[in-house]
Amino acid sequence: MENGGRMANKPIPTRPLSENEDLLRQKFYESIAAQSDLMDKLAERLLTLELGIPGLFATVLKLTRGEDAVMVINGALNAAFALWLLALILTLLALTPKKWKVDVGLMKQDPRKLSESLGIEDFFTQSALHKRRLLTASSLLFFAGIFAAMFAL
Repeated sequence: MENGGRMANKPIPTRPLSENEDLLRQKFYESIAAQSDLMDKLAERLLTLELGIPGLFATVLKLTRGEDAVMVINGALNAAFALWLLALILTLLALTPKKWKVDVGLMKQDPRKLSESLGIEDFFTQSALHKRRLLTASSLLFFAGIFAAMFAL
């Protein structure tokens, strides 16, 4: 009996992975596991900017206005510092470890059951995705703060 041009009882030929294929598979899984670390490195750099830019901005305002000058606090200046504060909070949340329920006996969970527990691969993917979302929002807020600061002068 034929099934799509093949004999139904004919075995499918297989072969062991070559050294290069095995290396590629290993690197693939290493890249999945390293995504969360990459997000942490990005968060650290973003944190440096989020701490430095507002301080630099305040220093420049003080230097350009002079010692006895009075700075009028307007809505744009308040918005800039509020946005920078929110961005800083989101970055700190991205750096703070989150507890995940992981089934270590499972490599990849059925997507419909992710609310119950994660598989090992899901843990790395979801952890990185969680951090990426927080850092994306933080970056947007931070640059919105820079935009608002332009109107504060």
